[in-house]
Amino acid sequence: MKAVRKSAPTRGSKPGERRGGRQKGTPNKATADVKEAARQHGAAAVERLAYLMMHAESEAAQVAAIKEILDRGYGKATQPVSGDDDAPPIRHRTIIELVASPHSDS
Repeated sequence: MKAVRKSAPTRGSKPGERRGGRQKGTPNKATADVKEAARQHGAAAVERLAYLMMHAESEAAQVAAIKEILDRGYGKATQPVSGDDDAPPIRHRTIIELVASPHSDS
């Protein structure tokens, strides 16, 4: 007699199903204290970066300070995505079409 093997229950979550972890929008409590402590020194850190930008002896230190100030003030520059080193960056376009409801008055 041949043994019939039962399949094991599936593991993991189904697409779109959430099983654990924080709910969307809930802050990470483990890093919240560290972020708050760093924010208390934010103004002094920017002042020091500005000082280094103007007075550091090495040009590398000045450039690093300038980069940090610009990244914080304007955000980091976007990086183009490419599938091939010789290919141009991939461009993405989103088209949204607004369609009137058949039940509208207009």
